[in-house]
Amino acid sequence: MQPVIETIFLRQMASGDRLSLQVYKFIGAHPGKKVYIQSNLHGAEIAGNAVIHQIIEFLLLLKDTNLVGEIWLVPVCNPMGVNERSHHFSPGRYCVYEAKDWNRIFWDYEKEADDLVNFTQSQLHLDAEVVRENYLARIKQKFTKIIEKINSSAGLPYTEQFAYQLQSLSLDADYLIDLHSSTNQAINYLYYFQNREDSAKYFLLDYGILLYPYDGDAFDEAFIKPWLALEACFQQLGRNIKFDIEAWTLELGTGMQMNPDSVTKGILGIKNYLAQKGVLRIPEFPIAQTTDQQMTFSATSKVIKYYAIAGGMIQSRVQLGSKVKVKDRLYQILSFNKESQLPQVIDIFAEHDGIVYEISTNQAVNQGEFVLRIIQ
Repeated sequence: MQPVIETIFLRQMASGDRLSLQVYKFIGAHPGKKVYIQSNLHGAEIAGNAVIHQIIEFLLLLKDTNLVGEIWLVPVCNPMGVNERSHHFSPGRYCVYEAKDWNRIFWDYEKEADDLVNFTQSQLHLDAEVVRENYLARIKQKFTKIIEKINSSAGLPYTEQFAYQLQSLSLDADYLIDLHSSTNQAINYLYYFQNREDSAKYFLLDYGILLYPYDGDAFDEAFIKPWLALEACFQQLGRNIKFDIEAWTLELGTGMQMNPDSVTKGILGIKNYLAQKGVLRIPEFPIAQTTDQQMTFSATSKVIKYYAIAGGMIQSRVQLGSKVKVKDRLYQILSFNKESQLPQVIDIFAEHDGIVYEISTNQAVNQGEFVLRIIQ
């Protein structure tokens, strides 16, 4: 099966060079769901590019009859972030010109849907698929007004133009998968949204974090938040409805690395998820033991961040992925001073039970800088 390959212009630089996206569209023999997968929205988080590359190679070997619907793949989706450098390091988390996180810039229809109750009342007795079509039409109608601003003489800041391009590719998707890694060092896990725990297991990862509360400006949030709001509005009016629309952020290990284990788990999980959803019809998938997958679920509200209580060097830190109990030692700070005193070694102990799922790459810290995160 061969993809349709589309190149989309993004930005002209002061030098005259032009930045673009490239989209690989695999179209199945039968109509069905649309899947949108992108990687590298944050510049240092590169493992997802290897995942997409291997998925492309895998799809090339299939027949179009193995695919129901279509899969759109966008690797290195943020050239500005990917190309950013500071000495040997690739930060790329922020648009430095506008001082904005690249994953906090996206348009959220739900924030503008002031007539949601009236719309829901008008759809109360319609088939769910008809409701989906009607609601998507309203989202698209509002979304098209952004291009009018982009094309005006006044224009828009680049982050808004960039957000428009990515969202225009994914707005009508059924399943959205955004591939990230930690900016620091981390285990493999995913972010999910309420009432999607069963589908989360399809990715075959050990840990899932519920995104709640959230502001709606991240890529996955902006995509699914309007649909979650519509589901909640239906429930308030006495009808339980759940749309087969899902958004996921897969966090695949450590930043600035193509970790083979993270890449392998990302590929396996995506294949299994798409097979479970009926998008892929391939041998050996979905994996039989998926229903028995043991996954630990938590929520962003139960994530505890530890910041350095003094400046110094981190030593004797617990290993990434360690399970800790209250009063276990997490790490030490070797703290120097300019007060005619000997250096101190400060022990830091856990205040909560949990799993250490992210640690700082830099083990030299100023007071108040990030050291590790624990999920309860």
